[in-house]
Amino acid sequence: MTRKQTMLGGTSNADFAQIGIARDRIEPWEDGARTDGRPGTYEWWYVDAVLDDGSTLVVGFYNKEYSNTGGTLSPWIRINLDMADGRRIDKIAAFAPSEYSAAIDHADVRIGGNHFSGDLHTYYLHVMIDDVEVDLTLVGHVPPWRPETGHLYFGEDRAREFAWLPAVPQGSATVTYRIGDETHNTSGIGYHDHNWGNIGLDKVIHHWYWARGQAGPYSVIASNITSHQRYDYASTPVFMLARDGEIMAGDSSRTHFEASEEYLDEATGKPVFASTCYTYDAGGESYVVTFTRQRDLSRDFLIDTLSGVKKFAARLLRFDGAYLRFAGEMTVQYHRDGAMVEEFSSEAMWELMYLGRTRR
Repeated sequence: MTRKQTMLGGTSNADFAQIGIARDRIEPWEDGARTDGRPGTYEWWYVDAVLDDGSTLVVGFYNKEYSNTGGTLSPWIRINLDMADGRRIDKIAAFAPSEYSAAIDHADVRIGGNHFSGDLHTYYLHVMIDDVEVDLTLVGHVPPWRPETGHLYFGEDRAREFAWLPAVPQGSATVTYRIGDETHNTSGIGYHDHNWGNIGLDKVIHHWYWARGQAGPYSVIASNITSHQRYDYASTPVFMLARDGEIMAGDSSRTHFEASEEYLDEATGKPVFASTCYTYDAGGESYVVTFTRQRDLSRDFLIDTLSGVKKFAARLLRFDGAYLRFAGEMTVQYHRDGAMVEEFSSEAMWELMYLGRTRR
């Protein structure tokens, strides 16, 4: 008899107790290392910023390739910088396991001469790959948040998990980045989250849309996660909305996800929706957040982050996972008693992580 396969969020009191976290607060250790690098596990710390000089910046510190988690530590760093003049800079550097360390009581990750550290409110980042160097200070304006426990469990025995902590849902970023002899000093709106798990993402997740942005007084995090085929492509939305720094909405069970304007991305062959919409229903009140694509920032095959034997093995397995990042307009509408009370729009960026085989 085949065991039932499921994807479930960790929401019960028992789930909170098992992990050792509270419903009403987040502790600095939750942004510290949550895995020990053993085979099957992975972990990364992510930072992005939409900057006043027209550029967008993304930096990730990874303890493994998330498309190949079977081995031990294989740390790497990635910098994506999309500049206002049209230049797109993508830098990846791999490091020896001995060059990686991560504290367990708070965020303090070091890979080679690069580091990222913070305390759930203020973070510092320094990274340099080749001739590109970034220094960033991020100060949170919205308190740390997670959807319930932040854990998704897969399988009837709930033994496989994927976890997520948005430690800075929205904050102010002060950035200096250098490209060769160029130096740019700017500021903008930043974000930081932390992900980890105990099984390769491609084994449990087919794809996800993830977005964040700020429009008027509103800050938003929105995602829709679709599970692997073995979990029947089950889908779950994740949604957080804050107004003037205060979290107003965060119950995924009240959130409905819709997508429209589908097209086939020519670079990766993946189906993409140009418009994604999240509706949060709180009875007589509702929020509607829509992301409308205007341009592409990244369109990459995940296999390109691998090298050597790992890359060869992935090709043999016909792994065709892709990562796409978009920029466009985020619109937030607030409705009360069926009437729209206010609407704000601003530029935002979001992603499509496509880990499974392309669905036709």
